[in-house]
Amino acid sequence: MKLEELRGKLAYQGLLLGGVALLTSVALAFASRATEADIKAAEAADLKQSLAQVLPGEYENDLLKDTVTLAGKEGDVLVYRGRRAGKVEAVVYRVIGHGYAGNIVCVMGVSREGKILGVRVIAHKETPGLGDKIEPAKAKWIFDFDGKYLGDPVAEKWAVKKDGGVFDQFAGATITPRGVVNAVKGGLEFFAGNKAQLLDETGGAQ
Repeated sequence: MKLEELRGKLAYQGLLLGGVALLTSVALAFASRATEADIKAAEAADLKQSLAQVLPGEYENDLLKDTVTLAGKEGDVLVYRGRRAGKVEAVVYRVIGHGYAGNIVCVMGVSREGKILGVRVIAHKETPGLGDKIEPAKAKWIFDFDGKYLGDPVAEKWAVKKDGGVFDQFAGATITPRGVVNAVKGGLEFFAGNKAQLLDETGGAQ
């Protein structure tokens, strides 16, 4: 084979390979754009479902679009607000507790009066069969927060029973419920310290 013919074939193969790579990239980009809207819609639906677990009832606004971000002990806190007749009636936000195996991420709903509407753990690495009793599918423990507020119980009783509080601990896993109790108490303190901003009443209206 002559050198010129070999060069021609190599150039052709390079162009062919480049063309295939380009077509593949275009196809992947198109597929990504085509599914992006569906992915975002699914994520929004999942988030709404999570919020609904701790924020019962109907609200006139889109919670995902009515938000405020405030500084918290664990960093910025994104807060979702539920309104009726234009007034914020409840808020939802994440709080973080420190468990045996790492952070315990919770979402909690709080009424404008400062009462807990619900708490759910959305991420944790606690020991199966011990610490995972914080999940509603494994035990009813997490529902003990419903209706509680700062003052019920009093501040010093916001702890597990082993620490002199009112909340049950788990056999062999005290650190896990202790972390959640501390996180929820901290969430109520966050609400109390930022109530006007959370309820969109910084202008002085009550």
